[in-house]
Amino acid sequence: MTEPQDNRVHRRDFLARSAALGVGLAALPAIAEASPGAPPSAPPDVEARSTDHTELTIAEAATLIRRGRLRPEQLVAAYLDRIATFDGTYQAFNVVRADEALAEARAAGRRPSRGALHGIPLAIKDNYFTAGTTTTANSFLFADFVPPFDATPVARLKAAGAIVLGKTQMGPLATTRATTPDGRVTTVNAWATSRPEVDPGGSSTGTATAVAGRLASCGTGTQTGGSITAPSNAQNLTGLKPTMGRVSLHGIVPLSYTRDHPGPLARDAMDAAIMMSTMAGPDPADPRTLGLPRVPDLVEAATPVVRRRRVELRWPTRIGVTPGYASTPARAAFLSALDALPGASVVEVPLPAEWELLTGNVFNNVRLPERSEAFLPQLATDLRGFGVSVLGWLQGALLGANEFVIGQRAKNLLLDRVLSEVFSRCDVVLQTGPVPFDILGLPEIAFPIGFSADGLPLGAIFGGKPFGEERLLSVVSAYQAVTDWHLRRPADPSPAAARRGVEHRLTAEDVVETMQ
Repeated sequence: MTEPQDNRVHRRDFLARSAALGVGLAALPAIAEASPGAPPSAPPDVEARSTDHTELTIAEAATLIRRGRLRPEQLVAAYLDRIATFDGTYQAFNVVRADEALAEARAAGRRPSRGALHGIPLAIKDNYFTAGTTTTANSFLFADFVPPFDATPVARLKAAGAIVLGKTQMGPLATTRATTPDGRVTTVNAWATSRPEVDPGGSSTGTATAVAGRLASCGTGTQTGGSITAPSNAQNLTGLKPTMGRVSLHGIVPLSYTRDHPGPLARDAMDAAIMMSTMAGPDPADPRTLGLPRVPDLVEAATPVVRRRRVELRWPTRIGVTPGYASTPARAAFLSALDALPGASVVEVPLPAEWELLTGNVFNNVRLPERSEAFLPQLATDLRGFGVSVLGWLQGALLGANEFVIGQRAKNLLLDRVLSEVFSRCDVVLQTGPVPFDILGLPEIAFPIGFSADGLPLGAIFGGKPFGEERLLSVVSAYQAVTDWHLRRPADPSPAAARRGVEHRLTAEDVVETMQ
């Protein structure tokens, strides 16, 4: 069996590239010869667990479509029916392309399959450009913006046969949970529709709620400070944040040049693999994607290995656990289930020196000038355009150059310590929060591991080595093959849930405390 890609990337190469990216070099040092790689395996034939079309995973729906037992039009219509019935409560979508999506689904039903996502309805976060459909980023600045082209990931998803159902709610300019530009909370957690105070996650919450609430098969998000992993954990989904550069950011409204990561929010590891296989790869329009290792076969990596009727890990994997992680019964049970998988070994991993300092707010805030740089003309003319998120842009504009340079050096030091100290002891590491690996551009995967006493999802986050997506998917797919947390869905909201009492708002100060 071929060794995983994360074993074939030298840490010094990744360190050099990360340092060059931090100072804005257009031509980045190559890590490996860029190549398109072999096409991914076709999605496996998966028997449907439900007769309800909106319960189907991508793999299940694709199987039925290939066998002629489900038409794309039926699948799209089922999701549109749920959107019409429940999105008044969920408030997951900004725009629904009902007529266009149905027309595209009918056309898909009349032609041969175009790819792994043929006829699959998706929810797209509203900071991805979509040709002919408004892209607002939930901001006053983009209120009437209709892009002339698709973001590269959207173009690739559509080329593989996907159908865009609509654009999802998000935090203004991707800074916080989904709100209107002036701070009124919109999207709710699909598991707590009558309690808008329950956080649905980060800025990709519209997509998370759409997928969790069965308004779409799958969807896209972006992560700068936890906005794929946090909503996935909060809503019982599997979210994959790739290594920096694995997926093009061309055509996505920017927040941070060195920390923005596009990725899928899915129902399980296989769906995340199918989406990532389609979205990933080099793009001449984004230099961050060039000179990288080829995209491996992520679909194969997410296919559980079964020998003698037992699920086992595809590759022997040391799973790192940091001090204090197993502090709850749910986490302890989760670690026991992992340790019981053949090929897995759970090992204790100490945190590197000065961890709290290097991952804390002081150094994390050096990201802020990157968000301001892209919007300097707007900052100079009308601050009202930034709405409730204005303070973060002002902070970025006022941060000194010396602080930025010191912050970049601290980032390189942190990356060196993580690669040389943490990953010398393990192959994947359990995270207590996403920020450190967002700072470093390393891959992460979030997935369900249980529920709290009051019925809310509990999740875990694995962090991986550079370009370690295939190992992350392989471990999570094996865990999901022996557990059923990821199969559980929230109850449909009652009509009373749509009649909220007190309006919930975030102030500018609230946004600063929680911003991505």
